Amino acid sequence: MQYYTVILIIMSLMLGASAFAEKLKIPSPIFLIVVGMVLGFIPAMPLMDLNPEVVMLLFLPPLLYDAAFNISFKDFRTHISTISTLAIGLVFITTAGIAIVAYCLIPSLTWPVAFVLGATLSATDAVAAIGITKGLGLSHRTVSILEGESLVNDASALVAYRFAVAAVTGVAFVWWDALLDFVLVLTGGFLIGRIISKLLEKVLYYFRDNDMLVISLTLLMPFVTYLVAEHFDVSGVIAVVVLGLQMSRLSKSNFPEALKQRSRHFWDVIIFLLNGLIFVLIGLEFPWILRKIHETHIWHYIGIAAIITVATFIIRWAHVYLQQRSLRKSYMGKYRWRRVSKDALLDSQTSLIIAWAGMRGIVSLAIALGLPLYLDNDAPFPMRNEIIFIAISVVLLSLLGQGITLPWVVKKAREWNKPTVVSEERYELE
Repeated sequence: MQYYTVILIIMSLMLGASAFAEKLKIPSPIFLIVVGMVLGFIPAMPLMDLNPEVVMLLFLPPLLYDAAFNISFKDFRTHISTISTLAIGLVFITTAGIAIVAYCLIPSLTWPVAFVLGATLSATDAVAAIGITKGLGLSHRTVSILEGESLVNDASALVAYRFAVAAVTGVAFVWWDALLDFVLVLTGGFLIGRIISKLLEKVLYYFRDNDMLVISLTLLMPFVTYLVAEHFDVSGVIAVVVLGLQMSRLSKSNFPEALKQRSRHFWDVIIFLLNGLIFVLIGLEFPWILRKIHETHIWHYIGIAAIITVATFIIRWAHVYLQQRSLRKSYMGKYRWRRVSKDALLDSQTSLIIAWAGMRGIVSLAIALGLPLYLDNDAPFPMRNEIIFIAISVVLLSLLGQGITLPWVVKKAREWNKPTVVSEERYELE
């Protein structure tokens, strides 16, 4: 009974904090994290030891499905080069970059464990970025790229994490085997998503006059799709994304307008509640893991988390601007093997916002909490508590640091955009 009371308290505080954040013009995710942290330090509050599998299953499928359902497939295809380099290439580069930084800063850290930490923090959370910039008038291009990145980067991070943990447990790493497994995981997820979406399409068409059944099935199937894909050891993330894209196409062509409106209102409520709970839970986890770290090491690890946060931002910033230059060269015909349309180009404003929006979130939290307790030989997983503490600290620092400053960056980027566009047009003419 106690836990039901705690859940009701958390839900009530989340709703109240969201309302106050909107009135005070404060980014809702930031306010909710602070509320969660304050709530977690209350002595009467029981420790929230979250089950990572439950967290992944509860939050990922509906959030990914909703993002995939609402993204324009045309925009996704237009920006596929930028999305893929952020969601795949940057994830692995960030994994390596964090591993190198952590290995240099923590003497007792081995390379495999360093790569576990890197994989844990390699994926960004576009949910936080979109939530923080809501109402700031982000361009459609920026939103499409951020949402498109979030649809794929979770799968890349989970694959990197799987191989890093395997290396810690003593499994030999073979790069071509890892590459093959990565392709199979993504391909398998794609196929399961396609199969389930085709079956669901037939069922929905048969019961198309039953609005409640149609809406209920669209809520249930993301969870079913995710579980089926994970059961076959392929990407549940990709499977749910494919399902969302297919259902979006089906909805536009076959669903009556009244059904689309009712479904939209229903999903708006679900996503609002899940987004709010995510950030409250992130705040609640910090006091819990803080109690597991020796007092003399707390500030040392917070400092390491701060350095990793800065390092991930620099890596992302450099990668985004290299992608901007690469797209422009391709558009101007400098690469014969690659052609991009003018719509796919990135301006300086978009690049700055995308680079600044690379915050860590619920996926990093769930991956960190999902670290195994023991190795195959029953030895404790090395530095498990330290990895979780650093990961949660990086999540909080990135959300609070970049999150608080992101609205200001968006406004400044908009002010700087006009002269930037002129210079880019001159560059094209030259």
